[in-house]
Formats: sequence, C-alpha cells, structure tokens
Amino acid sequence: MMTSLTLRSLIIAGLAGEIAFEFYAWLISPLLFGVALGPANLIVALTKLAFDLTLPYWAGFAMHFSIGVIGFAAFVWLAHLVTRTNLVLSGAIAGLVLWFVAQGLLAPLVGRTFMMGFGAYTQSSFIGHFGMCMVIGYVLLWLQSGKARAAVLST
Repeated sequence: MMTSLTLRSLIIAGLAGEIAFEFYAWLISPLLFGVALGPANLIVALTKLAFDLTLPYWAGFAMHFSIGVIGFAAFVWLAHLVTRTNLVLSGAIAGLVLWFVAQGLLAPLVGRTFMMGFGAYTQSSFIGHFGMCMVIGYVLLWLQSGKARAAVLST
C-alpha cells in the first residue's frame, strides 16, 4: 500500500531525477555526444500517430517532464518491489528498461530505426535514462533515512 510519505518521496525523487535528466540532456550531452536530447519530440510524434493531434513542443516537454517525475519514479519503486534489490540498483535496472522502451520500442513506432542505429543519440539517451533512474533510486534511499524522513514529514 502506498503511504503519503511514499507518494511524497516518489514525487521528490522524481523531481530530482527529472531535473538531473534535463540538465544532462541540454548541457552535458551536447558536450559529450554532440547532441541535445529532445524526448519531447518523441512525445509529439507519438501523440500525432496515436491521436492525429499535433502538440506544440512545450506540451510534449511538459508531458515528458510529468512522465519523468511520476512515471519513472513509480517504475523505479516497482523495480525495487519486484527485484528486491536496493533502490540504487533498482534505479539502474529501471533506467536500462526505460531506455530500451524509448529507443527500441517507441522510436521505431514513429519511423526511426531500431535503437536509432545505436548512434550518439542512443548512447546519450542510455546515460540520461540510466542516470536519471539511479538519481531517483538514490534520493528514495536517502529519504528513507531517519533525518530525511523527519524533514519530509515536518513540511
């Protein structure tokens, strides 16, 4: 059963992970791989394909941000419950799975090649998804500590 502490912790961890992802996607990925990650473009393309609705980029960004905060954090938690591994390792597992879903399943739906040819974008996307979910796992682990729990409960 999900408690309010767990839900609050998931949101806090999801925010931390998503902010880390966006920082990496826009600032670090271009330096390392020569590409900025733009997962909002995938959301826009999927929405067009599924509903014949053209979203503006900002709406795709907002959707991906929301999915990252809520969905990715929930997926890390689910990976933890299923694998019974520590939260950081569960984050790594979740990140690997979510990267494969994005690049291996969803990108081909909108006309890209499988894993986008394993090029620079896919490699950077791996670091982004893997890192984001590990940050989520780490923050969840930290929030389980006594001091963090007291700080979260006092707000």
